[in-house]
Amino acid sequence: MRRVMELAATAFAIIGFATRAKAQAVMRDSGVVHHDAHHEAAHSGIEPRLGHLTFATSASPAAHRAFTRGMLYMHNFHYPQAAAAFREAQALDSGDVMSYWGEALSYTHPVWNQQDTAAARAVLRRLAPTKGERLARARTPRERAWLATAEALYDNDVSKPRRDTLFSASLASLRSQYPGDVDAQLFYALSLLGLNQGDRDVPTYLRAYAIARRVFTAHPDHPGAAHYVIHAVDDPAHASLGLDAARAYSRIAPDASHAQHMTSHIFIALGMWDDVIAANIRAQHPLEPGAHVTYGHGVQWLVYGYLQKGRYGEAAGWVDSMRAQTSRLATGGDKNGSANRNTAGYGAEADSRAYLVLDRAAYLADTREWRSPLALLAIDTTGLGMHDRAANDLVLGLAALGRGEKASAHAILAGFAARMASAEGGERDEFASDRGYAQVMLKTLRATVMHADGDVEAAVRLLAGASAEDDSLPFAFGPPVEIVSPHELAGEYLLELRKPGDAVREYKLALARAPGRTAALVGLATAQHELGRRADARHTYLRAAKNLAGADSAGMQTIATLRARLDASHPSSAATR
Repeated sequence: MRRVMELAATAFAIIGFATRAKAQAVMRDSGVVHHDAHHEAAHSGIEPRLGHLTFATSASPAAHRAFTRGMLYMHNFHYPQAAAAFREAQALDSGDVMSYWGEALSYTHPVWNQQDTAAARAVLRRLAPTKGERLARARTPRERAWLATAEALYDNDVSKPRRDTLFSASLASLRSQYPGDVDAQLFYALSLLGLNQGDRDVPTYLRAYAIARRVFTAHPDHPGAAHYVIHAVDDPAHASLGLDAARAYSRIAPDASHAQHMTSHIFIALGMWDDVIAANIRAQHPLEPGAHVTYGHGVQWLVYGYLQKGRYGEAAGWVDSMRAQTSRLATGGDKNGSANRNTAGYGAEADSRAYLVLDRAAYLADTREWRSPLALLAIDTTGLGMHDRAANDLVLGLAALGRGEKASAHAILAGFAARMASAEGGERDEFASDRGYAQVMLKTLRATVMHADGDVEAAVRLLAGASAEDDSLPFAFGPPVEIVSPHELAGEYLLELRKPGDAVREYKLALARAPGRTAALVGLATAQHELGRRADARHTYLRAAKNLAGADSAGMQTIATLRARLDASHPSSAATR
């Protein structure tokens, strides 16, 4: 599943926890709640606050208002709501071709590599049976040019990558023909982000960034401008370029849950853990009785953020919220369930299982609570994608080793390897790099088994290969998709081998891909200390200590142990705390 789209695809399910105390009570009662602020706003007569844009059409005034709302929803990646608004516009003005264009476009999500071509073509056929007839119904040359972009995307019976390329080319033509059309600029930028089928291509992403940045500068309240700036630079090497857009986006579209979450793309790439948590709490709308379905994507980021802060109890509570929801969905207890991820074919129940897999894996990888109820929980991975199943196998193997169950770990590794060899689950892959990340996890598990068998040198060599493969893959935004960084694990093993210099190198490489990650900082400080680089070790320790400010007892113990070690080797440091 991994970078699972940003809002939770075909049915944008949202949960909310108004306060932390209320959240914990809700988790205990298995009352994770679905809440659609946009639905409530519509029924109260209040337009949701989604940003501002100006897009001229020939539609009737009422239809144009609905169309504009649909455009705002679409730029915020609230695709189901966008489609509904466009259908409302069609009902108000059946001759408005732009509302059909909008609904058809709502079935393509470039960043998530998702496209429902059949649904989109059905929309276009409702407008008119053939491409020529549809284009002839356009009331203005500009509207005809816009409609032609949808025809380029959906009319040709060729592969998705080819149609995406044709779509981007048609948008390039549109923006050249109408250089003052802001949305033409932004949809072209968005099309560039999808050209590599959801995987990051840095030069192309930076082209998209340049376009979106210009629009953001001139139109600071346009949601698409801030949104696409963030998506284009949400990797550690470039995230600082999007920090102002991240700060602005939550203000631009306060009623768009995805906008609130989206800001954390930049924060997580910069290791800003308090901001990651705050953004994803904002993305969870206040509780409302009577419905259920978690915004699993936001929960995944919350779990990771809390882990970096050493607030393990809160992280466990959110993982448990996914466990409760998964159980409820499996027994048919949630009648409001709907998919909230970006892989076609995943319904609410499978979606919830996938997020539970990833949340549990991240939690155990950081806490190493190998005998906890979460570690012993059986999760059905039937029907999940290759990456999701790989994450589950990795953490189950690590847990077995952590409990001293070597035979079980060997069996898990054998099953994992056999499934990868058969490519089982590959049909569920979201991105081409999913298989590559699964291979990294397989090598990581094999290395941990080697380590448990006593061959630490061989484990380090295998991790070097896993690291090289990991580094070669397109960077995926969000919590680490490989679950356990092979660089970080190699650093741990190199410390065992009394090679702190090599360990320093590995920890620094791990931090380059996951800036500010607490475990890597603690490992780096330890390696620097053992190398005799006391000042560097203390500087790194202070970074880790800042992360763990407000940590619960387990997190505080981690930092206290490291501090004691540093103070013991450098007594005068106690006076500089």
